[in-house]
Amino acid sequence: MTKQTNANVVPFRPTCSALEREIRALATETGKVYFGTHSRERMCERGITREDAIRVLRTGCIEGDISEGAEQGEWRCKVVARVKGSREIGVVTIVVINKEIFVKTVEWEDL
Repeated sequence: MTKQTNANVVPFRPTCSALEREIRALATETGKVYFGTHSRERMCERGITREDAIRVLRTGCIEGDISEGAEQGEWRCKVVARVKGSREIGVVTIVVINKEIFVKTVEWEDL
């Protein structure tokens, strides 16, 4: 018997709370958080450290929409938390469910 797949299957979008739990769990292991060239350049420009970004992933909340990533099982969102006194940092992430976090960029939310 040949196994058929349905190309029109749409994955269920995770809720904010479910994806926040996933991000926080993955971010507890820094080896599962990857920073691309663009995000490292922006962090340097903006004075945001790797530790700041990881703290945002561990404690922040998703703001805005959750959208599908390029591959199945990937979800893109922005996680925001207040750090460094009263400033908020936004970390745009691509989450590969149960595997890793790719940090696409980081930004100050008040600029």
